[in-house]
Amino acid sequence: MRITIISVGKLKSGPEFDLCEDYLDRFRKTGRSLGFRSADVIEVDSGGGLDAEAERLLSKIPAGAQSIRLDEFGKSWRSTDFSQYLAQLRDQGQPDLCFLIGGAEGYGDALKAVVPQKMAFGVQTWPHRLVRAMLAEQLYRAASIEAGSPYHKD
Repeated sequence: MRITIISVGKLKSGPEFDLCEDYLDRFRKTGRSLGFRSADVIEVDSGGGLDAEAERLLSKIPAGAQSIRLDEFGKSWRSTDFSQYLAQLRDQGQPDLCFLIGGAEGYGDALKAVVPQKMAFGVQTWPHRLVRAMLAEQLYRAASIEAGSPYHKD
């Protein structure tokens, strides 16, 4: 299964970029043997309003992909449950899983209709740069749990 983070806005070099890349690299190394073929980031331009950003995000989702948008009103997952969910999708033969990170104003209605599933990192509002790094870390943690690695401790 391919994992793709599709995000509004460009993450410039700096600590958040480095942290995200580090965790995605760890996920790629751990995940390959578990059936997670890749983990990539696609950035789309911000601006032009919610509908324009929604259109740009939607255009990057592969046909047949399962998609989840990061949203403060979404479901909060325990790391172990998130790991089980990824493994379940993989085992069902899902070819692509996309995580969407919207712009500062959120998501356009067209995108909300196409991608109703939401995920949150708690009830707080997080900066987009940190959300990307947190998602990358959770992907790595999920693969580590699946691999039986000691990285995750209950």
